[in-house]
This record gives sequence, structure tokens and C-alpha cells, in this order.
Amino acid sequence: MVACIHPTAIIDPSVRLAADVTVGPYSVIGAGAEIGEASRIGPHVVVGEHTRIGKRNTIYQFCSIGEAPQDKKYAGEATRLEIGDDNTIREFCTFNRGTAQDAGVTRVGSHNWIMAYVHLAHDCQIGNHVIFANNAQLAGHVHVGDHAILGGFTVVHQFCRIGAHSITAMGTILLQDLPPYVMASGNTAQPHGINAEGLRRRGFEPEAISAVKRAYKTLYKAGLSLAEAKSRIATEGTAQPVLLPLAEFLATPGRGIIR
Repeated sequence: MVACIHPTAIIDPSVRLAADVTVGPYSVIGAGAEIGEASRIGPHVVVGEHTRIGKRNTIYQFCSIGEAPQDKKYAGEATRLEIGDDNTIREFCTFNRGTAQDAGVTRVGSHNWIMAYVHLAHDCQIGNHVIFANNAQLAGHVHVGDHAILGGFTVVHQFCRIGAHSITAMGTILLQDLPPYVMASGNTAQPHGINAEGLRRRGFEPEAISAVKRAYKTLYKAGLSLAEAKSRIATEGTAQPVLLPLAEFLATPGRGIIR
């Protein structure tokens, strides 16, 4: 295939485009950007400088991808945004570059489905196979694990961690970390069981799902202190590998978990 660049698009001479990239009308691509094979940039999209977009991504109209971070400490450092492969990014999304106070890069993994009006602030680290429904809003430095799902209008405080296979309901306000496998809803977010249906759809065996349910009861229903629950889950994780991501998440310092 041959690249299809609309004549109204403005592309900096330093930009590196794969041979079959499509760029729609009135889109602007800034200095040092890189876009991989078979990616499609819709009309009226702005791709900021130092942004790397991988293969087979589709970015819909009116997105701002890789602009400067909304951080008063930002002083023009050459920070970056990196996007993996096979992502769908719908209309009016805004993804900011990183800051020098963190890793200097905002990262989005691969195979993600990101709906309209989603905001990813500076230094966010997004895994693979995540789904962000319309208007999910992430403050700076948020980390999101693989297969997480954020319901529409979910708002996440800066520095929060969202564990793999977790899910939030519409309008959830997360001010603390959401452990792997856990469902959450409310303002502020409260735990409501595990994402059992999501685990079944992803091929988890019934025994593994049962182990996760028992760990959830240990963490939230057994009347244990957080330290006691962490210790018990870590011990159970030696016999149940499905619990290792949960044990590791709980052992890593953060903002404290919803509980």
C-alpha cells in the first residue's frame, strides 16, 4: 500500500511515517513524531512532537495526541508519548506527554479500546487490552494493568494504580488504588466483588476464579487487618498462581487500596 496523506494535512519534515499510513484532512503532525505501518489518522487530529504511534492504530477525528502536559512544573523538556499497536482511539481523546519529574514518557500499550472524550494525563502508564468507556478521566501518574475496564465518567486521582482485570461502574471516583480482579463503584469508590464474568470470558478456569473469590473475602470480608490479609493472600499465592498479581499489587506501596 501507498501512504494516503490528504493535501490539507500539515506534517513536519522530521516526521517518520510508514509507507501505508493514512492521514486525514487538516490533521497536524509535529516534529519528531513517528507513526507505524497501517495506522490511520483521521481528520482534524493533532499529533504532538516526540510522539511514537505503533502499527495498525486508528485515531478518530478531533483527538489531541501527545501535546504538552498540563503540569505547571513543565518547562519545555523533550518528554514523550508512546502508543503500541492495534489500538482504537475514538473522537475527542486527549493524551499528554510525560514530565521530567517522572519517567518522562506517557505510555499506552496495545489492543486497547479507548472511547470518546477519554483523557490520559502526563506520565500515565496504560497496559494492554484495556477498555476505557466515554469520558473516563485519568490524572497524572496513573498506572492501569492489562484487561482493566473503566466505566463511563470514571475519574481517577493522580498516582493511583488500577490492577489487571479490574472493572469500575459508570461514574466511579477512584481516590485510592483498585486491586486486580476487583469491581468498584461509587463516589468514593467501594469494592463490590470480583470481575468473575470478565475472568470467565478470558478463559480463567473455575478453580482459579474460586481462588480469586476466596482472596477477595480474605481482603474485604474476613475482618482481618490489611496487613493480615496481605500476609494470608501472599501465602495462598504460593499454591495458587492466579493470586500472585494480587499479592504483588498489595505488597507494592501506593495510595492505599479502596477498602
